[in-house]
Amino acid sequence: MAHIKGYECTICNSQYEGNDILHTCPKCGQKGILEIIYDYKKIKQSLSKAYLANCMDYSIWRYSSLISIDPGRRNKYLHVGSTPLYKARRLDEMMGFKKLYIKDEGLNPTASLKDRASIVAVADAYNLKANTICCSSTGNAASSLAGNAARVGINTVIFVPKRAPIGKLSQLLIFGAKVVVVKGSYNDAFEMSQKAIEKWGWYNRNAAINPHLVEGKKTVALSMAEQMNWNLPDWVVVSVGDGCTIAGVYKGFYDLVQLGITDRIPKLLGVQSDGCCPFVNAYIKNKSLEPAEENTIADSISVGIPRNPVKAMRAVKNSGGSWIAVSDHNILKAMKVLGSSEGVFTEPAGAASLAGAEEALKIGIIKAEETVCIIATGNGLKDTKNAMEAAGKPIYIEPDINELIKVIG
Repeated sequence: MAHIKGYECTICNSQYEGNDILHTCPKCGQKGILEIIYDYKKIKQSLSKAYLANCMDYSIWRYSSLISIDPGRRNKYLHVGSTPLYKARRLDEMMGFKKLYIKDEGLNPTASLKDRASIVAVADAYNLKANTICCSSTGNAASSLAGNAARVGINTVIFVPKRAPIGKLSQLLIFGAKVVVVKGSYNDAFEMSQKAIEKWGWYNRNAAINPHLVEGKKTVALSMAEQMNWNLPDWVVVSVGDGCTIAGVYKGFYDLVQLGITDRIPKLLGVQSDGCCPFVNAYIKNKSLEPAEENTIADSISVGIPRNPVKAMRAVKNSGGSWIAVSDHNILKAMKVLGSSEGVFTEPAGAASLAGAEEALKIGIIKAEETVCIIATGNGLKDTKNAMEAAGKPIYIEPDINELIKVIG
């Protein structure tokens, strides 16, 4: 594609031609995650504030000049993108923020931000005439892949760890995926998917391996910036598992600066559960990432061996941001308060961003006068078990008004 210069390895910095079909660096193997390099001079000719103001395509393909895959006829795909951005009405004052925004990614077609990556994978696989796409996932990436692939008639084989929530498994099966439940960790599921892809030659949707998928994820930042009329927040708060989403958020803001549409990148706060926080541990110790336990209710970010560490760590560092870990207790608390005060129902991983923002404000990482946007990455119906844990119990009565009076008062 004319607007792509090529690929660059995040490990050895080797560069490759844009017309090469590559997923990882030939020199560095799977650890050599690639970055797509764009020709911003050419992109400026087609993408501008004026163009976007008049564009009637409200899917992620409105940003096709900044996406590395040609979608072709766009109406063959599910409609991904244009999720709402809300300014908090009560939560900001309750928690002490000057201004708090909520980007609700749970309103994508399969109910998570991962649709932004999966639709790009599906478009690429469709162009390559692949008949099967494969990935490993804690749930959201898998269900989004299965749904988006079903729309265009491509088969999917999904590997998930045994702890994947029933809500996500049910989505997978409804979308017609062949689901393989691995009796082990997310890392075990990932390794199984890689071996299967190598053996059968399936298209690889694993976001930490396939460089095109970050280019889909970054559209959440493009959308956020556009919805805020290009007046960017001081902080964007993202829950982190493999590291692909926060890397994508950074790339989106980076692209806007290169195009001269905005003049800065918001500080990024990466949030993990303290039951699984390899990035936070590495940041605090100023060391390379080490494997961590996967011991958290936030299954979407329960990744003990992240596969995209370089891009994620670089994103936070280059933005002037920080890392923070929060307890599962505070994640559940944030899940409830976000729903009850703003009407946004998000899963534990999505609520982790609010819990992280609150903790960062409390300890002085975020200042009270700074503007913050949290990304609620997935819908709460993905994990109803933990939603009920966060929400509390309903009131049970006999069909008798006197009983109701006793309870209600």
